[in-house]
Amino acid sequence: MKTQKIITVKPQGYCGGVLKAIETAKNTRIQYPNKKITILGNLVHNQYVKKALQYYNIDTIEDKAKTRYELLDDIHDGIVIFTAHGVSPKVYEKAKEKGLILVDASCPFVLQTQKIVKQYLDQNYSIFYIGKNKHPEAESIYTMSEDVYLIEPGKKIPNIHTDKIFVTNQTTMSIYDIKDIFDQIKEKYPQAIFHDEICNATRVRQQAILNLKDVDCLIVVGDPTSNNSQKLVDIGKKANIPHVFSIQTVADIDKKDFETYSTIAITSGASTPTYLTNQVKDYLSNSIEKPKIRIQEIL
Repeated sequence: MKTQKIITVKPQGYCGGVLKAIETAKNTRIQYPNKKITILGNLVHNQYVKKALQYYNIDTIEDKAKTRYELLDDIHDGIVIFTAHGVSPKVYEKAKEKGLILVDASCPFVLQTQKIVKQYLDQNYSIFYIGKNKHPEAESIYTMSEDVYLIEPGKKIPNIHTDKIFVTNQTTMSIYDIKDIFDQIKEKYPQAIFHDEICNATRVRQQAILNLKDVDCLIVVGDPTSNNSQKLVDIGKKANIPHVFSIQTVADIDKKDFETYSTIAITSGASTPTYLTNQVKDYLSNSIEKPKIRIQEIL
């Protein structure tokens, strides 16, 4: 096998919002050792984090066909944890009416976006929100009011008649997509006010890929439901890296398939446990058997 160079793209590991959400869930179990705890949707977008939380006797309820508001009907007692992606005010009120104990693990950057959107709604602005349909973070925004218009990449800009338009976005979008859609909206509505809400954790991870030189293979470790992980895949392709792979864990690869690559870069989404990324790096770097995943070591 030829000599290989393996690059660990930095930063990696949990972003601050994901770390806060996980610590919130673990601390809730410490505070309420005997109470039923249910997370309203996946705490973060990583199935292995979900499995690891089960070791703390913390359940997750998830149904892609239901909104967070609808999903709340399936929690009848105990503690409900709102995920890092945030929830709309309607969900808060419904949970209170049900008599549940509320624990909010929302990312501070998501809460900031919600606050800004509400401020402009209160001033009678129409909101153009760029995001992914049915993504929980986006849902927490576009369900706030009928005056919030969801705009997905590749979709048409809405036709509305008002001079008061405020434009913002989901925190985990591609920097390329946001610039492109902002430019389209500026051309159609030059009076619009813009506020780019891509969080720093998302931005620096994408920029780190764009800064890579002479790399012929990029591996992105992340859950397929993680928007920020999938955007890293998109960025890798836009950066013209010849081979880009999206995997969840070391179980998804065979070392033999990577023997022809001279330089391999490894990155991960902001909700990917470092433990899983390190297993991929160790497997490709060393002459060892493929490691087994120990769920109890995830968190």
